[in-house]
Amino acid sequence: MIAGAALLGVAAGTCTGYVIQAGRAPTALPPLSQPVVGQAGGEAEPLSAAQDRRVKTDGDLRRLLITRPKGAKDSRFPVGRDGWADLASYAGEYKSPADAFDSLAGSEFRRAATTSWRMGENDNVEINLVQFRQENDPSAAEWADSGRSWAEKEEDTRDWPIPGTGDGTVYVHDAPARKPGYLPLYAAEALAWRGDVYMEIRVNDSKPISKAKIMDLAVRQMGKL
Repeated sequence: MIAGAALLGVAAGTCTGYVIQAGRAPTALPPLSQPVVGQAGGEAEPLSAAQDRRVKTDGDLRRLLITRPKGAKDSRFPVGRDGWADLASYAGEYKSPADAFDSLAGSEFRRAATTSWRMGENDNVEINLVQFRQENDPSAAEWADSGRSWAEKEEDTRDWPIPGTGDGTVYVHDAPARKPGYLPLYAAEALAWRGDVYMEIRVNDSKPISKAKIMDLAVRQMGKL
């Protein structure tokens, strides 16, 4: 009985406290440590291409290709049409088009802008900007890394980093491809990426290709991106 009375006493005291508290005016909270900022009027201005590179790369990708030099002729074997290469056209550039097609599709290929030209009878320049959707993987970086691994396997190959690109690289292959009845074919290439765009430049000529030539193309093209 004594324990029960004590329990009732505690309960009664608690109820009395709640009743008294309910009858009091609410205690004002202390002021916030930060001032309240008013909401700005109007709509926010969209970021410029200089601030958001997606503004640049989501537009006409062909405008980001460097221009052909004066006096350049059309390539004998251009890729795609009107500066665009679809999935099948671009995959056809590889030694195993079917495998390349499957790999590109799995990498979420979006589109490719392309340009090519020749200055003489035997030299040829080809530049491709390959864009990926990149919803699941950093495909542009992966394709650049894969391209570099293949380039480094070629014998008699020299390489140099492309300034300002992190891991972008140019390669000069000093040993030409030879085939009976044909002139020797020298090659050089540049591989890099930025955002969702993989850049590749391929130069072929019947005479050795200088580092200066491929590097100039790579620096100017990456500067456009």
